Amino acid sequence: MRLRDGLLQRSRRPPIDIVPVASDEFQKWLKGCGARLRRWVASSDFRARPASHCLVPRTDGSLESVLAGIGCEDDPFAIGHLPAVLPAGSYRIAADWPQDRLERAAIGWALGTYQFTRYKKRDELKAGLVVESTTLLRRVRSQVAGLFRVRDLVNTPAQDMMPDHLAGAVKDMAGEFSANVREIVGDALQSKNFPAIHAVGRAASHAPRLIDLRWGKKKHPKLTLVGKGVCFDSGGLDLKTAGGMRLMKKDMGGAAHAIGLAHMIMSAGLPVRLRMLVPAVENAVAGNAYRPGDVLTSRKGITIEIDNTDAEGRVILCDALTEAAAESPDLIIDFATLTGAARVALGTDLPAMFCNRDKVAQGLAESAERVHDPLWRLPLHRPYRELIDSPIADIANSGGGPYGGAITAALFLQDFVPAATPWVHFDLMAWNLRSRPGRPEGGEAMALRAVFDYLRRRYEEAA
Repeated sequence: MRLRDGLLQRSRRPPIDIVPVASDEFQKWLKGCGARLRRWVASSDFRARPASHCLVPRTDGSLESVLAGIGCEDDPFAIGHLPAVLPAGSYRIAADWPQDRLERAAIGWALGTYQFTRYKKRDELKAGLVVESTTLLRRVRSQVAGLFRVRDLVNTPAQDMMPDHLAGAVKDMAGEFSANVREIVGDALQSKNFPAIHAVGRAASHAPRLIDLRWGKKKHPKLTLVGKGVCFDSGGLDLKTAGGMRLMKKDMGGAAHAIGLAHMIMSAGLPVRLRMLVPAVENAVAGNAYRPGDVLTSRKGITIEIDNTDAEGRVILCDALTEAAAESPDLIIDFATLTGAARVALGTDLPAMFCNRDKVAQGLAESAERVHDPLWRLPLHRPYRELIDSPIADIANSGGGPYGGAITAALFLQDFVPAATPWVHFDLMAWNLRSRPGRPEGGEAMALRAVFDYLRRRYEEAA
């Protein structure tokens, strides 16, 4: 039976060699080849361009090896195109690569096997990569399963991924790892003092809720994840255009990232006391929808003037962050598909990171570089805080102008996190607009490999 991630620990037959060939060393490599291989490469017009390959036959016509063109040596997706193009069989990387590079390549291969098949049948991929090291295979799978979970959640249409469905996905995951989950649903959000979450989600037929997962031993450091779970965003009464609404099934991408990272943490058994909070709502339109100009009182007691109902993500996050901070965790990390301004600043592939601790931000940047999973820090520029001042409330949920929107959104959230608590905020796209090797068009996990590497080094290696 084929495994979904395309990874094998062993195979019945000797695996076929995948020979990586760097494009900038192609000529040097070619000179070291035998005459038969040089002729075959020439007749196949293989020049080791990134994401290219060449099947090399034996004299009997069977497959002897695969030449794989790669660009950057450490590109984790260097062989991510191969699972979709290679014939059935087992393969191995025939290169003297260090363990960390083999790990990245195996992750890239596995991500190249991803298919979203809930509503449409796909051709089964039958090429498997052999990873003989049990430790390495376990490390790769603990990450890939979390990354696949993010993609699946984001790709699922809103009809099947409303707040109750999202809660069901968390409960299913919790069952795998003996974690505890509780929910605060509907009007109970009011009685339990989560008024901002309730206000945003009350107009929907699917009741809003706060999903709360806990896992780990009490003696371990507290790590709290928060994810924006807007399962569909119409914009509310400040209605989006048709084009602006088209991809809004992905507005729960922050929640998907928190869930995927929680899966990675629990699967790897990191020595942390994990808590995950997901405020889950649909931002819908009805007679009881919250309105522009309304003033909400948040869980923290900070009053919020609603400048725009389409800036709802930060409104639900503020209650969740207040609850997260109440336990004084060692670290809070939140994920959100929060602003178009971050995409304008950094494009769709590069997540924006905000952090109130330089040491934490530096550690995350180093991990991003180490595992080749990019992110970019933007500043919590305090002078911009006045842009979200309100004349009738403590704060407004949107700025009065078109500039610095990602920063003002982050500054809004910062008001709900005590200065004494280390906090990281990710503003990300959670979606690939185009297909590339290992990264098909659709839902995507961004910066999670970097964050997981940072957490593993912060907690596992320290322990």
